[in-house]
Amino acid sequence: MTAPLLAALSPSHCPSLLTSTISASRHGAVTPRRGRRACSWSTARGRGGTVSRISCSSTLDDTPAGLITVAKPNYVKMKATVKVEHADPSNRKVLHLELVSSDLDSRKEKTSIPGDAYYWGTDPIRGHEFLLEAIFDVPVSFGPIGAVLVENEVDKKMFLINIVVSPDNNESASVTFEGNSWIKPKSGDTVKHVFFPLKSYLPSETPPGVESLRESELKATSGDGSGERNKWDRIYDYEVYNDLGKPDIDDNLTRPVLGGDVHPYPRRCRTGRPRSDKDPSSEKAGNYVYVPKDEVFSPSDELEFLLNKGLMSSTPGLWTMLDTSERKSLSFPSFTAIDSLFDDTVVEQPPSTVSAMLVEMARKLLNAWRPASDTMEEALQALKGLKFEMPQLIASDRFAWFRDEEFARQTLSGLNPLSIQLVTEFPFVSKLDEKEYGPRESGLTKELIEEQIGQAMTVEEAVEKKKLFMLDYHDMLLPFVNDVRELDGTTLYGSRTLFFLTEQGTLRPIAIELTRPKGKPPILAEAWSQVFTPQQWDGTGSWLWKLAKAHVLAHDSGYHQLVNHWLRTHCCVEPYIIAANRQLSRMHPIFRLLHPHFRYTMQINAKSREKLINADGIIERAFSPGRYSMMLSSAAYKEHWRFDMEALPADLIRRGMAVEEEDGTLTLTIKDYPYANDGLLVWESIKEWTSDYVKHYYSSAADVTGDKELNGWWDEVRTQGHADKKDEPWWPKLDSRESLVQVLTSIMWVTSGHHAAVNFAQYPLAGYFPNRPTIARKKMPVEEGPDRAEHMADFRAKPEKELLEVFPSQFQAVLVMTVLHVLSSHWPDEQHMGRHVEPAWEADPIIKSAFQKLQDNMLKNEEIIDERNGAGDLRNRCGAGVMPYELFKRSSGAGDTGKGLPYSISI
Repeated sequence: MTAPLLAALSPSHCPSLLTSTISASRHGAVTPRRGRRACSWSTARGRGGTVSRISCSSTLDDTPAGLITVAKPNYVKMKATVKVEHADPSNRKVLHLELVSSDLDSRKEKTSIPGDAYYWGTDPIRGHEFLLEAIFDVPVSFGPIGAVLVENEVDKKMFLINIVVSPDNNESASVTFEGNSWIKPKSGDTVKHVFFPLKSYLPSETPPGVESLRESELKATSGDGSGERNKWDRIYDYEVYNDLGKPDIDDNLTRPVLGGDVHPYPRRCRTGRPRSDKDPSSEKAGNYVYVPKDEVFSPSDELEFLLNKGLMSSTPGLWTMLDTSERKSLSFPSFTAIDSLFDDTVVEQPPSTVSAMLVEMARKLLNAWRPASDTMEEALQALKGLKFEMPQLIASDRFAWFRDEEFARQTLSGLNPLSIQLVTEFPFVSKLDEKEYGPRESGLTKELIEEQIGQAMTVEEAVEKKKLFMLDYHDMLLPFVNDVRELDGTTLYGSRTLFFLTEQGTLRPIAIELTRPKGKPPILAEAWSQVFTPQQWDGTGSWLWKLAKAHVLAHDSGYHQLVNHWLRTHCCVEPYIIAANRQLSRMHPIFRLLHPHFRYTMQINAKSREKLINADGIIERAFSPGRYSMMLSSAAYKEHWRFDMEALPADLIRRGMAVEEEDGTLTLTIKDYPYANDGLLVWESIKEWTSDYVKHYYSSAADVTGDKELNGWWDEVRTQGHADKKDEPWWPKLDSRESLVQVLTSIMWVTSGHHAAVNFAQYPLAGYFPNRPTIARKKMPVEEGPDRAEHMADFRAKPEKELLEVFPSQFQAVLVMTVLHVLSSHWPDEQHMGRHVEPAWEADPIIKSAFQKLQDNMLKNEEIIDERNGAGDLRNRCGAGVMPYELFKRSSGAGDTGKGLPYSISI
């Protein structure tokens, strides 16, 4: 409790507050001296004993009856105003509250004061929010109020926004108790919900009167690995990914468990659902996936997601139209047919809310749905009603996707700028077993590379001068090639794509190597590999280069979605959230720092396990490598994920894209690398904010090492959340303020900047799927095999048809476009970095000042980004038809904007 409220509890503030406004008789009506209010006096027995009450109703308006408890001598009349959503005004008595003292004094008469909160009215600004009010007689000796306990009195859920407690006639001395939590219906269990004031406390500083509440609240949210969760629980626990398959429905939908020695993986939130009848290692599929209630969307966001769910529910209608054995593999007959999916006749204004956008998308899908037919023409006719908004890339330059320079530019400022790496060694040699996969030597030879760079320098000189860069998916994908090739309608290679850095600071693609490993028994085919180059002055060579690019883009799209997007942001962040709720009290300053960065991530992840990454879900149906997608994600986690490399500077250094100088500053290997240039602005802004915050609460390294909750959280992240890597030596130790700042900044960067970079350009860049095909359905026509001669003949006759048959099918393309339109959209209620301020930050003057610095820095960053996007010498972000790089501009409206920096992974 703040000093003003302590002062407000002195005896001088204890007059009879009612006698100046009403007169009453013991058993009669109470007549107000002004206004037309009818009041009556009654005595009732409540949870706290017998209390005298005056119930008043107004005849002037529709305001429900107020409730006032008569003050006693040496008592202070206190008012609690509760702001909620989802309340029912017809229920006058809504919540039962208890005020809990911060003091722990055995001489006190009581350490908590009960009272009931009644419906009072609606918020005058936000009409969907309801105000409840409770009046308490609080002894002057009670001391500061350290917590409020809440129970629901109605059988209806509600979302509690906050509680404000103040002396009845002195609201300036109020204390706010942080809410933003769902209150379960009365029919749920009787565990009381605890709310603490906005003032943050390290464990050692906890007021004595609420120490036990601090500990019991953490115990109440920590699971013990047993029991099935229900939808009103707020229990956090760990489980492996054993819920992606559906073996009880179909044996073909069985999927391996991710997490453990065989397939290492981060942990998810435990649901406790029953095990599958056919596969006891897997959970049984159900209609509901548990998410702790405080991780579920607030009511306003819930409405948006219901519309989203409606849109996603309409997608099976689209599947019904196209996903039949006759239709699901239909290719687009021409690029004109692809272009007909987009509406470029009208420049549409972006919808004002995501609701409007989703409704419009649902309308388009419904218009597109038609009964199943057997002919391509009827299928195309059915698609004519489905018109997508023109993606930003193609709206700027219709032929951008076709150009090699755009293909290269997007490795630095596109949807996946996290895979490009500097070449530091030559020749290129695989680390895979030669006996199983074939020759380890690459076909990217010295002679070929030097020819492609015009003999300007030797390969050795190019490596020394940092001129060669690569997308390397060779060793990562090659182990999956034979399995993927057994699936219908897809193929796969291991790939290496080599780029040369020009004098203008842009990359030029010079070669693509595609590799097929040795065949699996009983088909013992020899390994096959071929290098394709862009400088081909004949039609066949030119078209083969375009086909090779399509394969590489499919590899890059799959790796982007499964590793750099899903794994490194959504998946790896969930253990941080679970551990925080089990180990960090809600009054802990680090919990309050991280809270906006964790908003809705677990809910989004649960929906992803239901619809996106599950067996036969959207990823498996439309992305490479199909049903082996999550095994690829697990393999990447095993081989490459390290917490200490998730910091942006460390990631850039690891990939050779930056060098750390002696003074600690970074020098980028490619000067014009928009993702790194702008990302480092955001990184430094986050780090400065985090440093100011940590230094305010921790005065020394001893404070960090002595914080039992903080160290419990970090230990649990390592040993339970990322249990398969718990013994790795690279885990940072929380032994100083600086190490704590680095850990927190890394997490906050991943949830904000990293996720924004790989998410919010999905539709603007990949909505026109030839620019980023998500799957390659047909092998290269020159690949050795019994059908090579026939395949080459078809290719030479109709090379455009060959490319269209490599691209995703009609079904896959429309499905992906629909999903990307939703997933890359901003929500109206998003909390953007440096704009939204948490109430606890605002309540502390020093933290509020530090946050103002963050706001100022984010505004400066936007100005710098705008200036860079207008600099003609920065060709990777400025030029004719070139999309500006705006993903790290903090603000965005709703919809697909290609910019905006939310705190959290909330979509």
